[in-house]
Amino acid sequence: MAPPGLLVAGASFLAFRGLHWGLRRLPTPELAARDRWQWRNLCVSLAHSLLSGAGALLGLSLYPQMAADPIHGHPRWALVLVAVSVGYFLADGADLLWNQTLGKTWDLLCHHLVVVSCLSTAVLSGRYVGFSMVSLLLELNSACLHLRKLLLLSRQAPSLAFSVTSWASLATLALFRLVPLGWMSLWLFRQRHQVPLALVTLGGIGLVTVGVMSIILGIRILVNDVLQSRPHPPSPGHEKTRGTRTRRDNGPVTRYNSTLSLKD
Repeated sequence: MAPPGLLVAGASFLAFRGLHWGLRRLPTPELAARDRWQWRNLCVSLAHSLLSGAGALLGLSLYPQMAADPIHGHPRWALVLVAVSVGYFLADGADLLWNQTLGKTWDLLCHHLVVVSCLSTAVLSGRYVGFSMVSLLLELNSACLHLRKLLLLSRQAPSLAFSVTSWASLATLALFRLVPLGWMSLWLFRQRHQVPLALVTLGGIGLVTVGVMSIILGIRILVNDVLQSRPHPPSPGHEKTRGTRTRRDNGPVTRYNSTLSLKD
């Protein structure tokens, strides 16, 4: 008989694929009609980020023993939330393989492979669930990133909503991405003699990969959305144009051409 966690992950896979299918039956905003698939994919990703990120934050607030004992201390529903995330990442990976070329998605697919490998350890063994719940805090930042991309896709940049979302992305990147990554790295280092070497290696690779991508991500958002958005005095000999600015995000918005596409 399959472990309950695998059944939950399978149901989650079908649910997220069904959500993507259902969004195909709904009208796409006119400004985002140039890439309907990307709009649907980002909406599904946003739904998962809100569910898992809010669930992890609430769970760790109500059950702080999950952080005190990341290996054994967790309520049963926490394992369900981790299994739901496994199903989502598998569903999103299948969606990427079906709709995009490997050259455009290899970074996301590698990211998903590492995440699924780490989270599946908790689902199959029933251990390290607290550690996995801390990792799901990163999804609070992912929710802001997905919303930012949706605003870019619907040509809402520059706007007040986009500016607020950009600052929220930077704030949550520091608070809910870099801080949890630092805590997990420190815990894994301290417990390296109690945790099997294979899991230390897998976790270390995952933390380094996501950590590097996160730092690059923050720098790119800071440069593109904050520094380049500041008004500059006109150069001599050039006509002053009011209300315009140069952005690296001009042109077709694609989620897969840089580490701005990071998802967790």
